[in-house]
Amino acid sequence: MVGSKDLQPSNARFFPNVFFHNQFRAKPEWPSQTTNLSDKVAIITGGNAGLGLEAASQLLSFKLSHLILAVRSTKKGEAAAKQLLSQYPKAKIEIWPLDMSSMDSIRAFARRVDTDLSRLDMVVLNAGVRKLSFDTVRSTGHEETIQINYLSTVLLTILLLPSLKSKSPPGAAGRLTIVNAALALAAKFPNRNEVPLLPSFDDPKYFDPIDRYNSSKVLAHMFLWKLVDYVSANDVIVNLPDPGFVKGTDLTRDARGGQKVAAALFGAITGRTKKDGASTYLDALVNKGSESHGCFIMSWQIHPFAGFLYTPEGKEITERLWEETLSEFDFAGVRGILDSMKQT
Repeated sequence: MVGSKDLQPSNARFFPNVFFHNQFRAKPEWPSQTTNLSDKVAIITGGNAGLGLEAASQLLSFKLSHLILAVRSTKKGEAAAKQLLSQYPKAKIEIWPLDMSSMDSIRAFARRVDTDLSRLDMVVLNAGVRKLSFDTVRSTGHEETIQINYLSTVLLTILLLPSLKSKSPPGAAGRLTIVNAALALAAKFPNRNEVPLLPSFDDPKYFDPIDRYNSSKVLAHMFLWKLVDYVSANDVIVNLPDPGFVKGTDLTRDARGGQKVAAALFGAITGRTKKDGASTYLDALVNKGSESHGCFIMSWQIHPFAGFLYTPEGKEITERLWEETLSEFDFAGVRGILDSMKQT
């Protein structure tokens, strides 16, 4: 089985060429119309709007029985559920609160999954931010983009692994899809040589409003590179799909004035539809099998990680990031969870 780690690093040195192919040449790969997700249980974080809501609708269109929308605003979640139920009245849709900026909320959510669900088949970690100004999360002290897109997502990933393993049917691996971005391939990652690494993201001198989002996605590549040493595809299949640049989402909600106009115009010209963007989630969850475990998926195909990861320097920094990340979450017992996944 050839995964992203085993592929040759991408030789596309000019990112606009990658962007053009991804946006205009690649074609969606949809699940077969005979796909039947009845009896399955799925969780989508940030599922009340944008790509999360569209992915929820697409899963329900294949007869998904039970959907949990994990959202920060229960009011917005309930409005989304009402909209979905008008199309799929037989589905069971629940709204569970989840604040990705709060470690307590993430741990409480994972405990609820463990205690309240007898079955869990798939999880889509879709919630993310793209900040254009330097802001920190008060409760953690970390810069917000890194906190939400990397640290919080990683913690929730690890905490949900045992439930995905134990609550999926015998012989069927749980599915965990973490939304990523092709922009990871264009990341500059200027603080890569800082020791320790994670605290350096909290220094405003390294904050670039464009690159910070890209770098947060590279960190996810590095995390998955190591995670597959602990998690078997027989237990949980974990992958990173890129939905491409999609128009009409809230990802650029922080843009103001000319930036907002430029983003809207660029999206109108080059953006995928939400339908096509969200299809990458279903492709990662339904079409792709164990061959996608530990993989970055772009243009609906398994793709190499960011080229930096394949270098000696990149491998050394990946190891350092892994150790710093686990140390960050020692309070949640993540080492024990990963060791238990590795032993079986």
